[in-house]
Amino acid sequence: MNREAAELARTTRHFHVLLSPTPRGARLARLLATEQLRSWGLPLDPARQIVAELSANAAAHGRVPGRDFRLGLYATARVLRVEVTDTCPERLPSPRRPEAASESGRGLLLVEALAHRWGVAEGPYPRKTVWAELSLAAPERDSPCSGGGGA
Repeated sequence: MNREAAELARTTRHFHVLLSPTPRGARLARLLATEQLRSWGLPLDPARQIVAELSANAAAHGRVPGRDFRLGLYATARVLRVEVTDTCPERLPSPRRPEAASESGRGLLLVEALAHRWGVAEGPYPRKTVWAELSLAAPERDSPCSGGGGA
């Protein structure tokens, strides 16, 4: 293993918890994620909004009586990954614009707008994991020689 890979492995942090697929479980997911991010010294937003949306979806659409959903947070020096796993693989998420009068249906549109990447991983049966990644690396600044403007 090279030095950079060893350093990355040493700085990988993870947290996971099983929660009931209820509105209360979804709220608890957001609160626990907030405290974990705070303890890691990472920015709270937009990660806690993503956790809230994915957890609410797991409680509302991935609910199977007697089966919990799982919240996972994984952080490296460059990326924070949020994963929510439920046991209803038949209901795959897809962001779509809801009717204007609808009071719900915008959660994945928010995730899509806030995350740098997101997706769904199926399996092992009967599970699916909806994940979203946020970049933690500071954006690179334009150098004066990069041709980004000027004289």
